[in-house]
Amino acid sequence: MAANRVGRRQGRGGSPGRSPAVRRPQPPARSPGLQRRPARVTVKYNRRELQRRLDTEQWIDGRLEELYRGREGEMPDEVNIDDLLELETDEERAQKLQGILRSCTADTEDFIRELLTQLKGLPKQQVLQRPSPEDPNPPPL
Repeated sequence: MAANRVGRRQGRGGSPGRSPAVRRPQPPARSPGLQRRPARVTVKYNRRELQRRLDTEQWIDGRLEELYRGREGEMPDEVNIDDLLELETDEERAQKLQGILRSCTADTEDFIRELLTQLKGLPKQQVLQRPSPEDPNPPPL
């Protein structure tokens, strides 16, 4: 009994010099009808696809700066990825890119080939816009 007065519990298998194990409070029991809410909110757009698209856009910007170094005024305003993705074949995409890059005096073949490779499997981004009240067929959200 003397051992119990100092707060040690018998039968727990602990060594006499160690402090007793700390018990953590148990969470309250849930009612079976309630579902636990997920920790993350569902994202409408696939984060991986968006990141891949952003990486491609940044790659394009970097390569255009290399191709037009010293002639930034001749650089095209943009290379629209969605316009390229709307085209059916890589040949059509390559022709469109050659037209966009016609003012470039550097060799653009490697850039075009690499960009066409990066575009494979990249989904077209849906345009998000508010439907106008007069539009009988608003775009799906």
